[in-house]
Amino acid sequence: MNTQKITIDTSLVCNLIASQFPQWKNLPIKPILPGGWDNRCYQLGNEMIVRLPSAERYADKVAKEQKWLPKLADNLSLKIPSPLVMGNPSDQYPWHWSIYRWIPGQTVYDTKTVDKNALAKSLAHFLLELQAIDTVGAPLSGQHNFYRGGDLSVYDYETQNAIEILKEKIDVLKANHIWKKALSSQWQNAPVWVHGDISIGNLLIENEQLSAVIDFGGVCIGDPACDLVIAWTYFDKISRLLFQENMRLDSDTWNRARGWALWKALIVAAQSSNTNQVEKDQAWHTLEILLSE
Repeated sequence: MNTQKITIDTSLVCNLIASQFPQWKNLPIKPILPGGWDNRCYQLGNEMIVRLPSAERYADKVAKEQKWLPKLADNLSLKIPSPLVMGNPSDQYPWHWSIYRWIPGQTVYDTKTVDKNALAKSLAHFLLELQAIDTVGAPLSGQHNFYRGGDLSVYDYETQNAIEILKEKIDVLKANHIWKKALSSQWQNAPVWVHGDISIGNLLIENEQLSAVIDFGGVCIGDPACDLVIAWTYFDKISRLLFQENMRLDSDTWNRARGWALWKALIVAAQSSNTNQVEKDQAWHTLEILLSE
């Protein structure tokens, strides 16, 4: 699948709106910064957001979100993206794209002061609600969502390679122990709904409380372990324990969650280029936490 990104700018978005949804052509359009990796986002007026996949590998997520997000929203107490219309491929832009209802709030990433203990409890409640939703006909984990919710062993080579690259900088024995333990079990229950990217850039805060969860491009049904990595990427010791207690999942699932966190941190830390320094610093911070437990 083609991973090459295309140029998306305000002029393109204006032309797409004018040609496909002329009723909104006079509304102001401004980019949302910092831009996302999978999608480029633009605010349309005061009440809408335009999302366009940045490369072919992300394009299939559009139809999936259009189909499933309204069904999920009916069963969740927090706000999630609400698709309004789907744009069509054209000579200006090669893939489907979406317009969603605007959700107010600031990401946890952009919020200076967050009550991590309260967030841990609220997020656990949301994930348990998500996992309880009926899964009939739902999409399974696969290449379309980079195997989130699937078998962690697909990333065994990447992980082993990253450990080798970093062998002079990390506790190799501890890293291998965490990884082998993660691969030693699988989800034994019926597949449940998985968000696929529970990160501080996808959690919105309003009135000092978790108000919304966004970016469901990785949504599928499967093993919920991948949705737990925020325990190490963001929460501190106390809030991590609260998150674990409120999720009420078995130790094997938490071991796989550690594996997901380890894999991502290792591959980012091992990259020699094309890595945002903030992301690399976060990866090393996550490794420090994982390898010191």
